[in-house]
Amino acid sequence: MIEQQPRRLPSPLAKGWEWLQERADIQAAVHAMLHVTIPRGAKTYFLGGLTFFFLGVQVVTGVLLALYYRPSPDGAYQSVLYIMNEVHFGWLIRSIHSWSANLMIASCVLHMLRVFVQAAYKKPRELTWIVGVALLVVTMGFGFTGYLLPWDQRAYWATTVGTEIAGSVPVVGEYLQRLMRGGDNLSGTTLSRFYGIHTLVLPLTLALFVGIHLLLIHQQGLAPAPGDEEKELES
Repeated sequence: MIEQQPRRLPSPLAKGWEWLQERADIQAAVHAMLHVTIPRGAKTYFLGGLTFFFLGVQVVTGVLLALYYRPSPDGAYQSVLYIMNEVHFGWLIRSIHSWSANLMIASCVLHMLRVFVQAAYKKPRELTWIVGVALLVVTMGFGFTGYLLPWDQRAYWATTVGTEIAGSVPVVGEYLQRLMRGGDNLSGTTLSRFYGIHTLVLPLTLALFVGIHLLLIHQQGLAPAPGDEEKELES
């Protein structure tokens, strides 16, 4: 006689997953996102994914840095020193954040160059290209606003030069410069404004554009490079 095993009751986590799956069909959505057709001869399509990877690194390290950073003229530089010297692995987190920011911009530029050289911006992918250009601008905005946050001499004078360049724009330059600085000169208002843009405005804008970009790529697929076979493989 076979002894029957006692029936195991589903855990609360499993019940929650079943409830969500019945109403949102998460598995189908994940399957649709992960299974995208790519050209057989794709060799440089990793640049977009590499940029997305560095974005993830930026988010994680940025959140950790924000736990200790104080966006004020009196506390900004001191909080950076505290992160570098007192927080466990703070120096490593800040270094990773700094280097991944540079690598994110570099990979994004290379990705845009690849798309341009391979003419992947043509019909029907014009909107994907426009959104990609917007993402590049937002990425550069992250670099510009984040450079001031340590509030040291190098950051101060680099931002001064950057805002003066913006002020040289015809017609709207003076208004744009005052808008960026929060006044006629760099001050604590500028620091607070840059911090708010860096941690709130730009992340929300980036999330919106990334969502649209990935949706368009999923719907249209990746453009085959010139000379590649028309056959596509499903990954």
